[in-house]
Amino acid sequence: MDVRTPSTLPLGSIRFESCIDLPAMPEEAFALLCAVEKWPAWLPLVRSAELRSAQLALGSEILVRLREPRDEEQLFELDRFISNHCLTLVGAFSSRRRIDFRIERQSNRARLRISWHYPTYHGALGRLLARIRRGRQIAVALDRAAAQFLGLLEASIAA
Repeated sequence: MDVRTPSTLPLGSIRFESCIDLPAMPEEAFALLCAVEKWPAWLPLVRSAELRSAQLALGSEILVRLREPRDEEQLFELDRFISNHCLTLVGAFSSRRRIDFRIERQSNRARLRISWHYPTYHGALGRLLARIRRGRQIAVALDRAAAQFLGLLEASIAA
């Protein structure tokens, strides 16, 4: 399993991350994570998500409408899929746009880790400006996503 560090990120991207401990087994959390149609309910950066194949598998395409200024649909491909552990989406037309979900096992609990790789332009100055302009907004949205995922998971366990 590879772990992306800032030095191995695609050039011209910045990374934001959030994590939260979950009161569930990794299998339960991963099942909720794989419900693509529920992403807008807990992931504030996503307006809609549609799986373009019958089931989620390596190479599957997911059409996502992000809550961004242009608000356009973007096609993502499932680049990495490890059952009950990892789900990574890469922009079909730009590898600098990447969304990484990981469920980490911690004895009888799990931890959700969300990484959002955001493309930047114009070198180091562009990265700095993007982090200043959009960085706080994306970081807050990821923290909110982790908390909302926890709430949705607890509600599904209680039901």
